Amino acid sequence: MLDEPALRRHATRELVEEIGVDLAPEELHLWVIIRGETRNVGVVFLAPPRPEAELRERFETVVAAERALGGVPELDWIAMVTGPDGVAALEGPHVDYLEPLVRRYGAAALRRST
Repeated sequence: MLDEPALRRHATRELVEEIGVDLAPEELHLWVIIRGETRNVGVVFLAPPRPEAELRERFETVVAAERALGGVPELDWIAMVTGPDGVAALEGPHVDYLEPLVRRYGAAALRRST
């Protein structure tokens, strides 16, 4: 059985640790559970929109703080992906369900706007 409240709390903790965005768990909404070709499973929550500049600034603050403590940040760069072509252009590893996820999100956004 899916423990959605626990997953939501975990997602909010990851947002703070990885990109410096602090939200209450109730601000996240379960959007989709997706499985990749290699059987990876993603539980995807939607958060309230934030300006790109704010996300980049918060991310850089987290990375700088980790480096100042002599640590190595878990993530060292952030990408804003606006569509499936952006996923294909990403360097480095990423989960195999990312491109279908981005396609699905784009399709849902189109439905909302019409």
